Amino acid sequence: MQSQAAQAESGTTAPLGASYWKLWSASGLSNLADGVFKIALPLLAIQFTQSPTLVAGLSVAATLPWLLFALTAGALADRLDRRKLMFWANLGRGVLPALLVAAVVLDLGSIWILYVVALAVGVAETLYDTSAQSILPQVVHRDQLSRANGRLYAVELTANQFVGPPLGGLLVAAGVIAGFTVPAALWLAAAGGLLLVRGTFRVEREQKTTLRFDVAEGLRFLWHQKTLRTLAVMTGVFNFASSAAFAVMVLFAVGPTSAMHLSEVGFGLLLTASALGAFVGSFIAERVEARLGRSKSLALTILGGALLVGAPAMTDNPYVLGPILFVGGMLIVLWNVITVSLRQRITPNRLLGRVNSAYRLLAWGTMPLGAAAGGLLAQLLGLQAMFGIMGALTLALLGLMPILTDKAIAGAEAGS
Repeated sequence: MQSQAAQAESGTTAPLGASYWKLWSASGLSNLADGVFKIALPLLAIQFTQSPTLVAGLSVAATLPWLLFALTAGALADRLDRRKLMFWANLGRGVLPALLVAAVVLDLGSIWILYVVALAVGVAETLYDTSAQSILPQVVHRDQLSRANGRLYAVELTANQFVGPPLGGLLVAAGVIAGFTVPAALWLAAAGGLLLVRGTFRVEREQKTTLRFDVAEGLRFLWHQKTLRTLAVMTGVFNFASSAAFAVMVLFAVGPTSAMHLSEVGFGLLLTASALGAFVGSFIAERVEARLGRSKSLALTILGGALLVGAPAMTDNPYVLGPILFVGGMLIVLWNVITVSLRQRITPNRLLGRVNSAYRLLAWGTMPLGAAAGGLLAQLLGLQAMFGIMGALTLALLGLMPILTDKAIAGAEAGS
């Protein structure tokens, strides 16, 4: 079946199409489930332990698949139907929280069971996210990618960070069963929504190859693309820093002995400030990119990221941190729209799954390492010292910006 992208009228004002909006809806449901789950899990964890290292371990378990399984997920996304992979991944994520609820009801809950569930959900996430980014150029025209990605980020971030966290806090406050049954139902609904997307989204293969050959081909392509390689490394450093900070943020923010003295619901509401900023950023990213150029826009996002990660080192006032999280969220989504759209334009469709996964191995594989480092540094030096270190590390990324001039970025596109 010819993809809708090949049939679409060129130009950014052309309609994005019915298939795109069905994927958009499924993404919204899936990310709402993510948002509830990622708050419910650490809130349940602190009922079992107050150790920063053990709580941070949940983030390690959830993100470890990006380090261990990302390349395989990318090869599968280039071999199999990408929509079907997304369906099965969401189906699996829908079942796992239900199993966790059963364990808690039977009084079998422990921090170690949370680790197992977090790891399994993370494996499913690598399949879903790699396929979701790779399927988009098959659904919309190349010239529509910035707008399509911006709209996707709007619903994803609104659901994942704006609605999901406070909803997760409310649900856990009501009871563990509610906190995990709701995301299970949402993931299953998202899986059902993907069944409404018609067509085949499997890349035609000219010859049979081994999985190892496929993985190596994707790695070689990324290695020889200096712009993409640099962006992957920079994203990896920021994700290391942000994972370190947010893995233990719950200990800084929640409870009478914490620095911020917030309730579970208050913690969820604080995190929505970042999501609200990201929601605004998703609509203005295309215009900011056009006005400032991509190089200056990326430099601006680094400043915002450093502020986002490092601000808790300077203040524990939620009325100060809230606006900082808003600005940081707005700028981080600008980075994502620019870099993801660029990657989709530069990479041939037959390689997109593997290049996405190789990119994310560098960009997201650092997250479990960052979460572990955050827990260890917080244990040894204290929470605010750890936030300060990670803010400085993010700011140091400005040293790589001379590689990412507008001329270099345009040259990478022209050579694709």
